[in-house]
Amino acid sequence: CIVRLQVQSVDKPLYRGTFHCFQSIIRQESMFGLYKGIGSPMMGLTFINAIVFGVQGNTMRMLSEDTPMNQFLAGAAAGAIQCVICCPMELAKTRMQMQGTGEKKSSSRKVYKNSLDCLARIYQRQGLRGVNRGMVTTLIRETPGFGVYFLAYDLLTRSLGCEPEDPYMIPKLLFAGGMSGIASWLSTYPVDVIKSRLQADGVGGNYQYSSIMDCTRKSIQREGWRVFTRGLTSTLLRAFPVNATTFATVTLFLLYVRPDDGPKDCEAAPGPHHAPLQQQVQPSSL
Repeated sequence: CIVRLQVQSVDKPLYRGTFHCFQSIIRQESMFGLYKGIGSPMMGLTFINAIVFGVQGNTMRMLSEDTPMNQFLAGAAAGAIQCVICCPMELAKTRMQMQGTGEKKSSSRKVYKNSLDCLARIYQRQGLRGVNRGMVTTLIRETPGFGVYFLAYDLLTRSLGCEPEDPYMIPKLLFAGGMSGIASWLSTYPVDVIKSRLQADGVGGNYQYSSIMDCTRKSIQREGWRVFTRGLTSTLLRAFPVNATTFATVTLFLLYVRPDDGPKDCEAAPGPHHAPLQQQVQPSSL
């Protein structure tokens, strides 16, 4: 739904907003239409999280001092490196989600069978350059985005001061994680719009944009500055529960599997994207 709202034509829009988009997809493509492209993130997220956890933890170890600024720097480094997997994964997801847009399920023609088939076909036609389409915009989004993500979580957990014996520890972790996800998306969402448009460009064989600047310029000319908020409601509705759950789960897991040298409080446990537990003398990598 997010991708379709971001890339739909302003002259002939298919969807009036988030909820109309949901209704239209279900009516035209059934409930399964909401899960188009799910194979790509399911395959890639395991590797992405492994990279992010490892890079963030080891970067914190090298920085040695556990401060909010170092959390930001470590998160930014992790965000940049995981783009190697994130970019092709999101390209496949975007192309799969755009497939059959506005068509009835019975009449839609499938260009791609699944996410792997999508990447294979793109590679056959365009090589590695095609598979990595949108890499620069992904880097521009993910590097500061992950930095803000870790920084926000660190500041929130420090200010909330949750302790393992605190009866409200889990609600505090959920709140901090959810708000960190929202802060991260708000800081980079305009770039995400451009990334989605570049990765969706060429579907059907018609290319509209020659570069990032060309895409940005044409988008603003046609739709004004509001173009950078397309799909934002859907993104934020998803961001809070996803990141709240991930941060709390990772923090609690590490708290209970490392009882001897684990944190004295939950102030900087690695979150979904994922800082090391902060009350250790020296940050450790997962």
